[in-house]
Amino acid sequence: MATFVLIHGGGGVAWQWHLLDPELRARGHEVVAVDLPLAEETAGLAELADAVVDAVGERTDLVVVAHSWGGFVGPLVCDRVRADLLVLLAGMIPAPGEPPGDWWTETGFEDPGGDDPVATFCHDLPPELAAEVMGRGQGHAERSLVEPWPLQAWPDVPTRLLICRDDRFFRPEFMREVARERLGITPDEIGGSHMVMLSRPQELAARLDDYARRARGPRQK
Repeated sequence: MATFVLIHGGGGVAWQWHLLDPELRARGHEVVAVDLPLAEETAGLAELADAVVDAVGERTDLVVVAHSWGGFVGPLVCDRVRADLLVLLAGMIPAPGEPPGDWWTETGFEDPGGDDPVATFCHDLPPELAAEVMGRGQGHAERSLVEPWPLQAWPDVPTRLLICRDDRFFRPEFMREVARERLGITPDEIGGSHMVMLSRPQELAARLDDYARRARGPRQK
């Protein structure tokens, strides 16, 4: 089966995958969830990708799943390892040479506003779990936000964008337009908030399992 390489988003931690991990393993897959060193001042985009590549090691049959801001890291990993598939989960789609900090303006992102991050990101989570999400975040140092995204073109790997229909941060209509303009693809959709890996782990695992089987084709037998 596949090895799922799970890359969290900005300010996130690998813990955010802890409900999805056993669901994927129950379907026969291996899981590698990486804590990106986002808060380290010396960590640029290359160093973030290094952390993932080092964690992957010699594993094969890779499906790289990059959540939200992790969309800046997932393609860099796929440029360095042989992956069967890249899945952007509510993922930001970078353009060559674009600093991540410029993405918001360049894509026309409109901040949903409000001062309650739980209502924006975790509105369909139980209150205790939502509070834990908020308490487990990490800071994000400047370097990986201001340096240009280094690839000259998208890596040669099949790519899917899976957006969340109930996402109040990256709204579906906005994500559909970005996907069309930047990758020329139509995203797939799943119910749930921006933190769908915590709100619907079983449903998400089933979707990812199906993606892996389709990506591997006859090799799955």
